[in-house]
Amino acid sequence: MQTLATQDYIVFLCYFILIVGYGVWIYKKKKKEETSSKDYFLAEGSLTWWAIGASLIASNISAEQFIGMSGSGFKMGLAIATYEWMSAFTLIIVAVFFIPVYLKNKIFTMPQYLNQRYNSNVAMIMAVFWLLLYVLVNLTSILYLGALAISSISGLDITLCMIFLAFFAVMITLGGMKVIGYTDVIQVFFLILGGLVTTYLALNLVAEEFGSSGVINGFNLMTTQANDHFHMIFEKSNPNYMDLPGLSVLIGGMLIINLNYWGCNQYITQRALGADLKTARNGILFAAFLKLLMPIIVVLPGIAAFVLYQNGHFGTEMLQDGTVNPDRAYPVLLNLLPVGLKGLSFAALTAAIVASLAGKANSIATIFTLDIYKTKLNVDADEKKLVSIGKKAIVVAMLIAVVVAPFLGIDKKGGFQYIQEYTGFVSPGVFAMFILGFFWKKTTSNAALFATIGGFLLSLAFKFMPAIIDLSFLNATGFSVPNANGIYEIPFIDRMGFVFLICVVGMYAISMYETARGVKTNGLEIDRTMFKMSPGFTVGMLVVLSLIAAFYTIFW
Repeated sequence: MQTLATQDYIVFLCYFILIVGYGVWIYKKKKKEETSSKDYFLAEGSLTWWAIGASLIASNISAEQFIGMSGSGFKMGLAIATYEWMSAFTLIIVAVFFIPVYLKNKIFTMPQYLNQRYNSNVAMIMAVFWLLLYVLVNLTSILYLGALAISSISGLDITLCMIFLAFFAVMITLGGMKVIGYTDVIQVFFLILGGLVTTYLALNLVAEEFGSSGVINGFNLMTTQANDHFHMIFEKSNPNYMDLPGLSVLIGGMLIINLNYWGCNQYITQRALGADLKTARNGILFAAFLKLLMPIIVVLPGIAAFVLYQNGHFGTEMLQDGTVNPDRAYPVLLNLLPVGLKGLSFAALTAAIVASLAGKANSIATIFTLDIYKTKLNVDADEKKLVSIGKKAIVVAMLIAVVVAPFLGIDKKGGFQYIQEYTGFVSPGVFAMFILGFFWKKTTSNAALFATIGGFLLSLAFKFMPAIIDLSFLNATGFSVPNANGIYEIPFIDRMGFVFLICVVGMYAISMYETARGVKTNGLEIDRTMFKMSPGFTVGMLVVLSLIAAFYTIFW
């Protein structure tokens, strides 16, 4: 069993004291400025652009990226970086088109948007759904997979790790979005520094394996020793095509996944909804730059572990039940770090997990308090009561996650796959409902309900269709590939694209039918001037887009 040395615990303790101490200082400094529940949940007007950008990344990057994405790097290579680089592209779209709509219409939560644009029924259905999804899928998977990773590195009991992570996250979350936002800046610093240390070690090990030294030589050797791991777009014959189906990672379902996640997700958009447009946009742009960096931290170590494994290293350490488990790649590399640096990387992993837990818990509290408690349970609640209820919701949600997480089979599916499987059933319909609601004033409430409920049912139908219909006739188009049992399935990302298109067509037909019969809609306030960009943002945007284009050109 692996354990941390005393020096590692000292490094980690310094990190813990720094985060908690800084959080307490921010809380005391900002508490006297706090005047409303929106200020507590959204840090209205208090977060700088760099705090917003750092908080976006800290909330997004967690154990499923460090462990799951490194494992995918081991298995399929750099192609998995499409989740990160396409996120950077998506963040630009959100900054330019989505955030102005939210801020212009004074929208603070996603259910509030649905209530304002459609009606209270649509808003309440989605508020309850998001609460269940965030608590029983996202919070549990982040907590459990994070505890597994920390347990494998430190040798501590997994239940103890879960309790520690939950307690740490609650301490930060109870301070409100201001504390989360500013402590996330330090979390991101540790996340990036510790991640880069691990990547440096991994690349250097590859170089030494072939009689050389230095990270540049290590990277060049990786591109020759594992050339098949440095292609972003898979051919249909690639065994990993089912996970990343060709051009769909650029122009298909991958856009639906990312636009829904970054633009229609309380957990993410909450960071920017309390700021003015310029600050929000600059923060999102900063997050896009950081996203370009993430594959260096989470994917390259997995590829390095693959090269080393192919040359006889990590023989038994990569095995689980007699077969290779790619998710062991990152913990195996961390255990090779020298004393002290291992503590730094351990702190980086913990920072990623705790920041995600804190962000998710705050979003749960925001939706429950503002969209359910205030709307249905206690309409007359004052601001002090709302903040109190929010804090209680944080503690309850975390306790539920600690209790139920071990029974959900997250470790068998993998946290990344677990989250994608359950959110992917509703993402296409939810995104269709949002995007048409933004930019087409004729969209009706019944059309939104069709996208929500119908999109979910369509996703289920596409999922189980191969058991009823032989889809081999789609193989020539690349939209179906045989699985391990020889049954032709539609790749997950393509299924999402198909469901989204059907939802859009269905919403259009329903809306046109109803508006022709006099049904009134609640269009949002939108004008072209909202989308005008500052010169500085435009330059930054063009740099991000150029870098993405360069990456895909080099590693196509």
